[in-house]
Amino acid sequence: MKVTIFNASPRGSRGNTHIMAEALTRGLRAAGAEVENIFLVEKNIRHCMGCFSCWMKTPGKCVIKDDMAGLIDKSMGSDIVVYATPLYTDYVTGIMKDFMDRMLPIVCPQFEKDANGQTRHKKRYAKYPDFVLISNCGFPEAAQFEVLKVYCDRKMRFGKTNVIAQIYRSQGELLKSEDARYKPPVERYKELLSRAGEEIAKNRKLSLELKQELEKPLIPEEEYAREVNKSCEK
Repeated sequence: MKVTIFNASPRGSRGNTHIMAEALTRGLRAAGAEVENIFLVEKNIRHCMGCFSCWMKTPGKCVIKDDMAGLIDKSMGSDIVVYATPLYTDYVTGIMKDFMDRMLPIVCPQFEKDANGQTRHKKRYAKYPDFVLISNCGFPEAAQFEVLKVYCDRKMRFGKTNVIAQIYRSQGELLKSEDARYKPPVERYKELLSRAGEEIAKNRKLSLELKQELEKPLIPEEEYAREVNKSCEK
């Protein structure tokens, strides 16, 4: 099984997002998956120009000469793709948005109706990789990820991919904290992420029990907010 993780944190390997991705990767590899982590910040990804050449002039191929053609090949050659992004203004980072926009060549311009009667574009490929989204934010509570959940609902609705897991981590700044008080819950969370990687590789889904464990706050929300506010006053 081939799994490709597309990490869209501007901090690359120094970010909280990579801490999550590393823990997930350990579990994926333990279950026998071949895993590649790609840092999009290290790639040349230009903005989509909206020219639709990838639909009309060069079907399935973007006319922009940068790193996206290779990234699309890696995505479509995977059994599972993981989009990993910190939460920026309630959504993905700008790097991830450019990456997502430039995936336009993987669908066709023609319309069709989905099972709910909504219009979508026809598939270009017979097979699309399963999809996992992982994200973290610096806010205390998990409700901050509502926009990303809607995005995943749309991906499922349009049928281009099967969304097999969404893993959201509020209180993300604790992941790299050197405070001894927070190391035990963070280490436990990393173990849960590794278990999630194993389940994803073996079953293409997360058990309800593990999903609920992953969603628990690392520390009480009020304590986290208080500590963040104190750190901002220094």
